[in-house]
Amino acid sequence: MRVLRRGDVGEDVAEIRSLLVGLGLLTLPNGSESAQRVTFDAEIEHAVRTFQQRRGLLTDGIVGPATYRSLRGASYHLGSRPLAYLMSSQVHGDDVFTLQERLTELGYDAGRPDGIFGPRTEQALRSFQRDYGLLIDGMCGAATVRALKQLSPRARGGRPVFLREQEQVRQAGPRLRGKRIVIDPGHGGDDPGVSVAGVRESDVAWDLARRLEGRMKATGMEAFISRGPQRGPSEAERAAFANEAGADLFLSLHSDKNISPAANGVAMFHFGTGNGTTSTVGELLASYIQRELVARTGLLDCRVHPKTWEILRLTRCPAVRAEIGYLTNDGDRAKLSDPGFRDVVAEGILIAIKRLYLLGEDDQPTGTFTFADVLRHELAKH
Repeated sequence: MRVLRRGDVGEDVAEIRSLLVGLGLLTLPNGSESAQRVTFDAEIEHAVRTFQQRRGLLTDGIVGPATYRSLRGASYHLGSRPLAYLMSSQVHGDDVFTLQERLTELGYDAGRPDGIFGPRTEQALRSFQRDYGLLIDGMCGAATVRALKQLSPRARGGRPVFLREQEQVRQAGPRLRGKRIVIDPGHGGDDPGVSVAGVRESDVAWDLARRLEGRMKATGMEAFISRGPQRGPSEAERAAFANEAGADLFLSLHSDKNISPAANGVAMFHFGTGNGTTSTVGELLASYIQRELVARTGLLDCRVHPKTWEILRLTRCPAVRAEIGYLTNDGDRAKLSDPGFRDVVAEGILIAIKRLYLLGEDDQPTGTFTFADVLRHELAKH
């Protein structure tokens, strides 16, 4: 499907309007109108922005691939269609997300709720069907939906998935050696991201990723960068890279922009729906990075937020997206242009990851732990 924005006309726009009407975000105009003549007007744009804001998507009023998939997926509820694992074209939607949450609440390991019916979801569904005397076909049809709705959950909000994340961190131990992290410099290739006064987001992110990679390897970590300097993979491709690498953590590096040149600061994002389903390890890591960078850089604290962005939702490991400074702000841009400042940021991120694995033991106050301290801790005998 082509990207749709204000001013576009045609059947694709008519489909978007119909989906928004079905979600209660828009009302159809009086009278009949040919689908070929439906215009992407200000009312549709406002409804798209409202939907994007609710779903944690980029609120730009443009219907690109991510917004379209989310709109289509939102039109389904559990029981509105049969669900099954299809290798050729995986089924996705809100009904799949609900199924995954329900299975998790009942004690089955369907993985992180991501709205995509994959092999792990099928395996959890088959286990549920076997345990409750249903036909074991891996399909979520009417009988399976009735059984799912009749049973009381053992836990709410998908907590078992994220309790497993926490236990994995505890069992991994405090040392960084051997930990595998994917560093994801945002944008790249033909997509420079934010570009102001000759400073490009993709270049800043790439340089920061290399500085972070060097420090991580010095501690014995296995660090991988998700793209080359001339490539700009999609969010789904970046997440797939992390999954195939078997990453323990995923960190996506970005800088922000705003129409107001006064907007400034640093913010962190982790996977979370806003209704109780959240990656507890992702949230913890995001908060550690946020506190370290605020203390070390003087950037304004724009806090930590849950989002369902693809880059956070599709990674199987805890993931954080960092928005470090606003390139549209003169002060933030000047800081990010300074290699010394980027060194400070890289050190702060590494310290935050170390804090995550220390789990509160042998820790020091925020902003005081140094790279040298980390190296000494890694070399110390325990």
